[in-house]
Amino acid sequence: MSSRPSSLTPVLLLRTVAAWLVTLLLFFPLGWLVLTAFKTELQAIAVPPQVFFTPTLESFHEVQERSDYLHYAWNSVVTSVVSTLLGLALAGPAAYAMAFFKGPRTKDILMWMLSTKMMPAVGALVPVYVMAQKTALLDTQLGLIIVFTLSNLPIMVWMLYSGFREIPPEILEAARMDGATLWQEATQVLLPLSLGSFASTGLLCLVLSWNEAFWSLNLSAANAGTLAALIAQYSSPEGLFWAKLSAASLLAIAPIVVFGWFSQKQLVQGLTFGAVK
Repeated sequence: MSSRPSSLTPVLLLRTVAAWLVTLLLFFPLGWLVLTAFKTELQAIAVPPQVFFTPTLESFHEVQERSDYLHYAWNSVVTSVVSTLLGLALAGPAAYAMAFFKGPRTKDILMWMLSTKMMPAVGALVPVYVMAQKTALLDTQLGLIIVFTLSNLPIMVWMLYSGFREIPPEILEAARMDGATLWQEATQVLLPLSLGSFASTGLLCLVLSWNEAFWSLNLSAANAGTLAALIAQYSSPEGLFWAKLSAASLLAIAPIVVFGWFSQKQLVQGLTFGAVK
């Protein structure tokens, strides 16, 4: 009987070490952010940096008292959730029409929609700002919801289109032969088969809306400002308040990090299945 080969080969060892190095490199900024958030301002700017210190919640208390964290967090929740739901309601019928009633220009339309994401957002800032100003949508949740929805709509259409394409058309044809109406076909046949696509698309675009900073900083202020606007408050002409900035950043990313952790399977599916395919 031949002996079993060793499971730890030099190649596997090299891959493992490389994977850990890359993981530590990617985690380091987040880990340092967490450490800095529990420091005082003097400890945060100390040279050399202090790794061992007595943690304090002073920065978190100052962020809440100075900026009303819950107000900005509520704005982020409302704008990201509503824009995602509205985007799914618009992207679903569009993707359905392109997937099951494909025309000669369907691919061209999809490519054109995706190409709009290649334009830098600053290129559309002036016209969007003027329109928001003329329609009294500046510094309102509705204004941010509309912008977030439109900015994520091309991605939503593409991902749902890819999901619908994997559904055999024969299933819908059978439903029509059985006398199903368009509403019954959509709600009783198509929706149950594409729940995974809707879930992964919604989760991904929810994260994108939550993390959106450019439009939040330029179209909102104290009333409708999201957590991105909260973080920007801690950058002043006098300099950066590193401890308070880290505390505000940790409070801003903590909800979406926890949410992403519990829904990572659907997020990975959305990135690999819809957005790239």
